[in-house]
Amino acid sequence: MILNYQIHLNEIRSEKIPLVFIHGLFGSLSNLGMLARAFYQSHSVIQIDVRNHGHSPHSAEINYAVMAMDILETVDALNIQKFSVIGHSMGGKIAMQLANSAGERLEQLVVLDMTPFAYKESHHDQIFKALFAVQNAHVKHREQATQIMREHLDEEMVIQFLMKSFSQGQWLFNVDALFNHYPDIINWTAIQPWQKETLFIRGGKSAYISKDEHFDAIKMQFPNANLKVIEDAGHWLHAEKTQQVVDEINQYLKLN
Repeated sequence: MILNYQIHLNEIRSEKIPLVFIHGLFGSLSNLGMLARAFYQSHSVIQIDVRNHGHSPHSAEINYAVMAMDILETVDALNIQKFSVIGHSMGGKIAMQLANSAGERLEQLVVLDMTPFAYKESHHDQIFKALFAVQNAHVKHREQATQIMREHLDEEMVIQFLMKSFSQGQWLFNVDALFNHYPDIINWTAIQPWQKETLFIRGGKSAYISKDEHFDAIKMQFPNANLKVIEDAGHWLHAEKTQQVVDEINQYLKLN
């Protein structure tokens, strides 16, 4: 599947490996924009809408193997052979799957607040309730949709994030497919160890990389991983502490 993307070509620094940015669940290519823009002067940058999100095609099939293949087909269409990836949350799992399915083409890998681990807890039950409530109400205007969301969700930042994907009375993401495949999204099948140096960045207040089993999963599958912590940041560390995240990524990219 060829995905919707935005590309910023840097012809002056054409020797640099291009950077691919992959957003998380319920997101779109603009979500990592504050990070992507920081590298416009040093790299060519590709921001991608994953399947069932943004303006990419919808599909009833969702798993990390096919989502990683989507990324490969998209960079192939751009005639890109070698690339590096920065992925957040679900996008981090897609990025880690690329280490398994295209490890020889993947130059460097940055994973934001996610582990190669099958989570058991659901973090999105209320969000799905809110999304379905809007969908079933068949409202056309953002103000109406936002009001319905507030009946189910307390966090205004989350509501505004989700509303970025409400357009002309519809969600841009495929709510039904994401709900039906949510167990696949939180799941993970362990991959063969990827030996290249990898950067994991976690939010100090986030639970996604916080337990021994999370750290063990990273060590087992990414034995040369370096784990950095952004203090006083949660799961949305790139939005809360943008410059600190950029600095960590920059330092890592300069290893090559």
